[in-house]
Amino acid sequence: MSKLNKGLFSSNDQTWETPIDFFNKLDSIFKFELDVAASDDNHKCDRYYTEEIDGLNQEWKGVCWMNPPYGRHQIKWIEKASIEADKGATVACLIPAKPDTKVWHNIIFAKASCILFIKGRLKFGGSKINAPFPSALIVFGDLTKEQEEALKE
Repeated sequence: MSKLNKGLFSSNDQTWETPIDFFNKLDSIFKFELDVAASDDNHKCDRYYTEEIDGLNQEWKGVCWMNPPYGRHQIKWIEKASIEADKGATVACLIPAKPDTKVWHNIIFAKASCILFIKGRLKFGGSKINAPFPSALIVFGDLTKEQEEALKE
């Protein structure tokens, strides 16, 4: 197994770089303006917050993309996405599909405007193998009719 693939299943690094084809399809629907949880190497928008900038302590405006770190801190990112949507942002979140957890029951099911379970397993960060978990796209905030229709496809 290559170094990249060993890292994919390790708990040391909780970042899972968004597959570019997956992102591009969503970007054609949403026209993302801000990547709220990125790095200089993996950002998907021209405007982005890095770990050093700390997106959790910034204001999110417009249409935002969020693929947060996938550890215990992910709950904070989901809470923040919900709060920023209440202020007017639209936040599309790529997260592991774990609908049996408290964050899903307390925040996602209660406040998300859209929940889509991704068919199959994504290949993150250019990996040759699929992730060991299913994924979901969660959207907090308003969707246009066009976005709703496009997400059904």
